[in-house]
Amino acid sequence: MTMSTALLTDHYELTMLQAALRSGAAHRRAVFEVFARHLPGGRRYGVVAGTGRVLDELERFRFGEKELTFLREHHVVDEATLAFLADYRFSGNIYGYREGDLYFPASPIMVVEGTFAEAVLLETIVLSILNHDCAIASAASRMTNAAGKRPLIEMGSRRTHENAAVAAARAAYIAGFSSTSNLMAGHMYGIPTAGTAAHAFTLLHDSERTAFEAQIASLGPDTTLLVDTYDVADAVRTAVELAGPKLGAVRIDSGDLAAAAQEVREQLDALGAFNTRILVTSDLDEYAIAALAAAPVDGYGVGTSLVTGSGVPTAALVYKLVARETATGKLEAVAKRSVGKPSRGGRKQAYRLLDEAGQAETELITTGGLVPEGGVPLLHELVREGVAIGREPLSAARERHAAAVATLPLEALHLGRGYAAIPTEFA
Repeated sequence: MTMSTALLTDHYELTMLQAALRSGAAHRRAVFEVFARHLPGGRRYGVVAGTGRVLDELERFRFGEKELTFLREHHVVDEATLAFLADYRFSGNIYGYREGDLYFPASPIMVVEGTFAEAVLLETIVLSILNHDCAIASAASRMTNAAGKRPLIEMGSRRTHENAAVAAARAAYIAGFSSTSNLMAGHMYGIPTAGTAAHAFTLLHDSERTAFEAQIASLGPDTTLLVDTYDVADAVRTAVELAGPKLGAVRIDSGDLAAAAQEVREQLDALGAFNTRILVTSDLDEYAIAALAAAPVDGYGVGTSLVTGSGVPTAALVYKLVARETATGKLEAVAKRSVGKPSRGGRKQAYRLLDEAGQAETELITTGGLVPEGGVPLLHELVREGVAIGREPLSAARERHAAAVATLPLEALHLGRGYAAIPTEFA
């Protein structure tokens, strides 16, 4: 049975709806926009992720009998509003940046058009998805850049909410991670999965040797053996003795990873296991990965830092009304003027301007219909009259991300705090 997502929302969305229905303004056309006033954590760019999940959840945003009963019994809204919600179906249009693309301060990464009543109800579900997924993808992109050509596996499922773990794996894959340990992410999204054994498997057996023998017998010599349960050098020696030079990989999960990797590489080579890879885990983030660039490491496993956005767990996105229908039927721009929290009114278009070499120079946001020569349009149709038309495979988002990062100036890849990689201009 498909579960409704309609109650994944804030109480005040429904009380606003009730008051707007009573005032007669609920059915005015309205335009809402998702954007970030700044990039949190001093990041140089953000990564769009979660759009596909928004489209999935939108289709399940329905107020069935259970949801309506809850709202009635808890006196959230009146009967007139409940009657409206019983027939609720979003019938408007949604435009957005494609997943995997980059965004900068003020980039209108999603634009929702419909009646106020239809569009205001989507604020919480849209922001909860995009704030999480964009934060994870932005952190993952930094890790991918730090790793260079070395693969990364996402392995943070045990460090976050069970549903967030699946979403995090999806976002990380868009931003360049090669695989995930999460089987649900593999099942739902086709992401490659990977994993072999934890320390518990070694501790279960009477000796490390018998544990390795059991794993090799089950998974073959190409498996990855965890070598830091007891003594690393002894474990590596035993691993090669049992699996031979075709041993797939060893994993190091503790200690000074750079020094340990160097010692293990020398030992493996001395034992003739020249092709055995070295994988490292243990609370890695983009800074630790960058510090291991010169070490003989062949891949990384990242958990806690990835699923928490590496210290930046939200993308700081907001959902603001930027245009509304007037009494004459025209759309007019509206904007907040709050101190420290202003917004720019008007239905927007967005373009990325590139130089002759194809490097990104400017994020241009327009409200007057200007179409800059050579500008790459960033807003694409996602939902037309309530029907999702913008779905695409994750592989497309993954390829888009790699191509978009390649257009950034070199300083955009620096890990230190700084300004946005390219300026945002308005026309």
